[in-house]
Amino acid sequence: MSADQSDDDKSEEATEKRLSDVRSRGDVPISREVGLCASMLAILCFLVFVLRLRVAEFMPGLFNLLDNVSGRRLEKGEDALALVSACALICVAFLAPPVVLLMFSGVVATLAQAPLQFSPHRIAPSFARLSPAKGIARILGRRGLTEFAKGILKISSVGLVAGFVLFGKVGLVLSSVSVDVATLPERLLNLCTTIVASVAVATLALAVADLAWTRILWYRDQRMTKQEVKEELRQFEGDRLMKARLRSIRLDRSRKRMLAAVPRATMVIVNPTHYAVALRYVRAEGGAPVVIAKGVDLIALRIRQLASDYSIPIIEDKPLARSLYAAVEIDRAIPPEFYKVVAEIVHLVNERKFGWSNSRNGAEQ
Repeated sequence: MSADQSDDDKSEEATEKRLSDVRSRGDVPISREVGLCASMLAILCFLVFVLRLRVAEFMPGLFNLLDNVSGRRLEKGEDALALVSACALICVAFLAPPVVLLMFSGVVATLAQAPLQFSPHRIAPSFARLSPAKGIARILGRRGLTEFAKGILKISSVGLVAGFVLFGKVGLVLSSVSVDVATLPERLLNLCTTIVASVAVATLALAVADLAWTRILWYRDQRMTKQEVKEELRQFEGDRLMKARLRSIRLDRSRKRMLAAVPRATMVIVNPTHYAVALRYVRAEGGAPVVIAKGVDLIALRIRQLASDYSIPIIEDKPLARSLYAAVEIDRAIPPEFYKVVAEIVHLVNERKFGWSNSRNGAEQ
């Protein structure tokens, strides 16, 4: 694409080939808000289903460590390091499930939007990305301003939702001063769960809207100019004509090889002009009769002409010719269901020691 082409010139929708090429390069529509929404839902699931169990396992270990602090020696740096390591192990065991859950949710959210692809050029270093002018143009351009507006909208929406939830829970927060201290963790957990659930709902709405908007922008960016569509069509037509030409050459060569094998036939089954199947059966070679050539219309006439030139018996049997043509490939032995009827023809050919043309009822042509 030339550098002077503007977005206004891209008036044509992208073809399937263009979209496939773009996807193969790793350029796929990915919404970041979907990943954020998945993370919020993962945190909500952790708060509702996992946190209580993890706290029940975390607190006894932490209390046991703190109760036995007096029994630990802190005379050297190694002793302090051992104490910190013990605390770190307990904290890591407590934080591992939510971290793994967040990572898993992020991966699933990405894979749900686009299949996994390996695109080395996406991570290859590019000095063009280090250009300050291009960086400023990206930030202050239409796309950069759109992303900035989306960020403001996201922060505002999440902040408003969290503020409304907290405003509705003011009474619960103020009453916590006069309740039993043992109930504070449960109250705090319920408050956090409510806030996270509200934020997750708001994030879900933002993710759905952003996903649709991201795909609309992506398809718009992949639009093509009329000249690009013409060039792609020309390339496609060229490829198609080339493939047709190569296929025609292969068929012609295969047809020539097949016709060259006709003189080796011992009989030709015809119908009488539309189908022709050349069989070879020599008892000394063993095995069942083999189809060495077959054809319809002009090819059938050519096979029949070669059979006449080389004095090969021509047997007219319309059903058999059609059946053999449809059921047996070239250089393959006939199936067992044809043994009986072909054996009769072999017997007939053996009685006729000369290359006469016969029908199944023995009539000479």
